[in-house]
Amino acid sequence: MAEYRIERDSLGEVQVPAGALYGAQTQRAVENFPVSGIRFSRVFIRALGLIKGAAAIVNAELGLLDAEKALVIQQAAEEVATGRWDDHFPIDIFQTGSGTSTNMNANEVVANRATQILGGDLGSKLVHPNDHVNMSQSSNDVIPTAVHVSAYLQVLEILLPGLRQLSARLEERAEAGEGVVKTGRTHLMDAMPVQLSQEIGGWAYQVTQCIERVESCLPRLARLAIGGTAVGTGLNAHPQFGQGVAAELAVSTGLPFVESDNHFAAQAALDTVTELSGHLKTSASSLLKIANDLRWMNSGPIAGLGEITLEALQPGSSIMPGKINPVICEAMMMVCGQVIANDVAVTIGNGRGNFELNVMMPLIKHNVLQSITILGNAAGLLAEKAVASFTINRKHIDDLIGRNPILVTALTPVIGYDKAAQIAKRAYAEGRRIEDVAAEMTDLGPEELDRLLDPRRMAEGGILAR
Repeated sequence: MAEYRIERDSLGEVQVPAGALYGAQTQRAVENFPVSGIRFSRVFIRALGLIKGAAAIVNAELGLLDAEKALVIQQAAEEVATGRWDDHFPIDIFQTGSGTSTNMNANEVVANRATQILGGDLGSKLVHPNDHVNMSQSSNDVIPTAVHVSAYLQVLEILLPGLRQLSARLEERAEAGEGVVKTGRTHLMDAMPVQLSQEIGGWAYQVTQCIERVESCLPRLARLAIGGTAVGTGLNAHPQFGQGVAAELAVSTGLPFVESDNHFAAQAALDTVTELSGHLKTSASSLLKIANDLRWMNSGPIAGLGEITLEALQPGSSIMPGKINPVICEAMMMVCGQVIANDVAVTIGNGRGNFELNVMMPLIKHNVLQSITILGNAAGLLAEKAVASFTINRKHIDDLIGRNPILVTALTPVIGYDKAAQIAKRAYAEGRRIEDVAAEMTDLGPEELDRLLDPRRMAEGGILAR
């Protein structure tokens, strides 16, 4: 069997691997862009398949495409959407800024597979990649449409489930921490008491707000560029094409996709995707804080805070026997760093729209989809392998709170700031409890000191002196 076959495009003949479903333009891109080895993600190829199938249906309904060709294009596109031909999408992320190479990759794979279904040979173009599969479309509206569709799918299927899982676990652990009063900390220094439930409840609220922020931009993410063709005017597309494809995608995915109400904005910039990336960055900064707090609270077991003990998941050192590290928290923190960095790339990419076309769409797509995926996956891991399973070291927490000199703050409304500061300094210097030193340095009786210096009452807030 021949190792290669000859395919042709507008620039001439190209040698293509004999069994490849892609054609000349894909092969040129493979040769032109050997940059990173990073290929387009599964969910993006899925979105391309969905779009090509929807386009065939609508073009047939509008009387523009032969019914038999439309049927085989739909079948081939569905196979692309389900991942059957992912190995035939070999082009690097770093390529032409419009993503034309990858749109043509999809057109060629669908066209060649449809040709096979009709009984033709690869490359014979019984179904043509441009004339039939790409009918009424341009890379300039297909790629931003695929970015929106794939991002929407990935948010619903990976990111939001991960965040909701984490939020639910945090709420459970907040409830379990009710009545456990611990030393609060500001600037990493001892501060006034808080309940563990209050601290963890704050984390849960952060995650809930992350969810709300992401959900808030979904209606804008549902607006698709399809129908704008090359520059937003819709040249070579039926006026009802964009609306029809969006409606077909809504049916096939169950999601509320609609045609964009301004194709020029939809193709010249990816503002909504950049907005989403900004919410991902905010979420990453929140989860970075939560993971780092857990890591600090787990520190020890002898010389650290030791307020909780995270589940032992694997040995922590190749040289120190018995060492256990907070590996899930560290993984979460690295994911957060990557998401924050990705947002910088997305922001730069979105600002590189020149007149009627953004020319960094593959970069934007790659970074935002990676952020969605890794943040959702890591949030789920943090929920189940760190939050759900840590143990609370109650005795140690009680001991720490009892020796906290900052408890004297509750006495300041009664004895004044300066006197309270003297008591705190002496208690710290002598390693004694605030209550004992205050009994010697004030005329407050034992019952009054017990009432004023009760950590549980302090955690409830208000003015205890009244």
